[in-house]
Amino acid sequence: MKVELISVGTEILMGNIINTNAAYLSRECAALGLSVYYEVTVGDNPDRLEKTIKEALEEVDIIILTGGLGPTSDDLTKEITAKAVGRNIHTDEHTMQRLKEYFTGRTNITANNWKTAKVIEGATVIDNHNGTAPGEIVSLDSGQQIILLPGPPNEMIPMFDQQIKPHLRALSDMGIYSKMVKVCGIGESTAEYMIRDLMEKQSNPTIAPYAKTAQVHFRVSAMAKDKAQADEIMAPTINRLKKEFGKCIYTMDEATELEEVVVDMLKERGYKLVTAESLTGGLIAATIVNVPGASDVLEESFVTYADRTKAQNLGVLEETLQKYTAVSKETAIEMAKGIQKRTGAQVSISATGIAGPDGGTKEKPVGLAFLGCCIEDKVFVKELHLKGNRRKIREMVVVNALDLIRTSLMD
Repeated sequence: MKVELISVGTEILMGNIINTNAAYLSRECAALGLSVYYEVTVGDNPDRLEKTIKEALEEVDIIILTGGLGPTSDDLTKEITAKAVGRNIHTDEHTMQRLKEYFTGRTNITANNWKTAKVIEGATVIDNHNGTAPGEIVSLDSGQQIILLPGPPNEMIPMFDQQIKPHLRALSDMGIYSKMVKVCGIGESTAEYMIRDLMEKQSNPTIAPYAKTAQVHFRVSAMAKDKAQADEIMAPTINRLKKEFGKCIYTMDEATELEEVVVDMLKERGYKLVTAESLTGGLIAATIVNVPGASDVLEESFVTYADRTKAQNLGVLEETLQKYTAVSKETAIEMAKGIQKRTGAQVSISATGIAGPDGGTKEKPVGLAFLGCCIEDKVFVKELHLKGNRRKIREMVVVNALDLIRTSLMD
């Protein structure tokens, strides 16, 4: 069944509030097997709202409107919806009684507060247990439905979850189930090209790529009657992704981040980690520290931004700095070896490079970076050529550093 979400409110169009309702409803509809075809935001304008509702009725089976159900003069969603479908507005006695109980003991109740007891003729009224404006389900002769929900998320979400969701679930015996495949070490365009045949022929399941900082996440989704059937439908696609991306896949758990994988791998091996950071300025260690239990693996972190501190604290040779400069694989290796020797940790990671916007040359441009990783007596190094502003380059170096630790531990 096709769905259109219509968010009503000039404050959304003006950017005064963030429209979290649409994101929530999109996720919930997908989980119910309902296909959200359109998301529209309309200001508090009667003509535009009526036009939007009528256009939606030509395209979809279910319209879900949020906002504009309150007592003020610009709250016109139910009035305009009634006009669009040729129905009248009348007072719902049940809602009126609820309002009287709600306002009991309160003074200075203005007349417009009773406006929320007005509902569309023939609508199923949905009690609002967290506010005054009820929701409504309007069933049309065409078989289509229009669902009106209050705008405040603390009212809309409980109403949808407890009362609207069971209603919608009964309309469809199918649901949408998803799995996430998170890939690191391959660019978005390259990753998509590797599975271009799957992307071109997809129907059920579908594959949606999401570009993250130095990562690509693939959401594989299947429409099925239950999770077991969905897993069966998705299995060939998941297996193909595993074959194509191999060890570049760091997790298939949507909630798991790269740094969590690294911390878990270090814990499993009983290894301690130390970092030696130049251009990242401590961001690698800070990202590791975001993980609960990071203290079990992270021992120390050295920020050696100047050449002098690289030599004094990490033992980088003066000859290396003079011959190859601080931005070189030789320096990255000596940084990683030096901090490992100084601390006795089994694992070390180093980062050096040029984050910009200044400091680059033709031979060593902005975005050039080197990573060094020592796993006991084995040394791994990675050269990066990155694009972006200073912040983005540093963030990409961090992701690549974490992934180098991960793949080095695997090797």
